[in-house]
Amino acid sequence: MGKNISENDIIKNMEDAGCDEACIRHFLKCFRQGNEKEELETLANHRDCILDKLHEAQKEIDCLDYLVYRIEKQKD
Repeated sequence: MGKNISENDIIKNMEDAGCDEACIRHFLKCFRQGNEKEELETLANHRDCILDKLHEAQKEIDCLDYLVYRIEKQKD
């Protein structure tokens, strides 16, 4: 990642993305070492975790929608 982005900007963005302190510390360590490959892997891992949560939430919504459908169908 280019050095034109400040560490404060990185921290704020990662906090906004839901990264915990350990993730942010690890990313900053890589950033300071210029290890872009590890930076990107860290971000990809966090993205995967968020996506897993999203898929789980979608499954829960689908279950609720199905229950609503079944209840409404009983009225017909």
